[in-house]
Amino acid sequence: MTREDGTPRVSPGVYLLDRAASPQFASPILVRVIRELPDRHPPYGWTWVDCYQLDRHGDATEKRQLFVMPQGMRPVRLAPVPYATRRRPPLPAARAGG
Repeated sequence: MTREDGTPRVSPGVYLLDRAASPQFASPILVRVIRELPDRHPPYGWTWVDCYQLDRHGDATEKRQLFVMPQGMRPVRLAPVPYATRRRPPLPAARAGG
């Protein structure tokens, strides 16, 4: 599905965003797109999306509105990680004689 200008529409779902989606993503991030924001009028090939940034477990950590190129967004299948199986990072070892 595309807009009148030929730019692909963005469907809700989980995506990996890297430099192909926008130069702002020097470090790739995972997002769950809620919706595309069609009321804004971006230049050809770009769009705005309303989304949540996800952590390594797939949990939302921050709500964001991002300016991206839909052709650079890579869909990802993300299986949920049950709370019971998550591990905390190890605590630093305490040093004796401080």
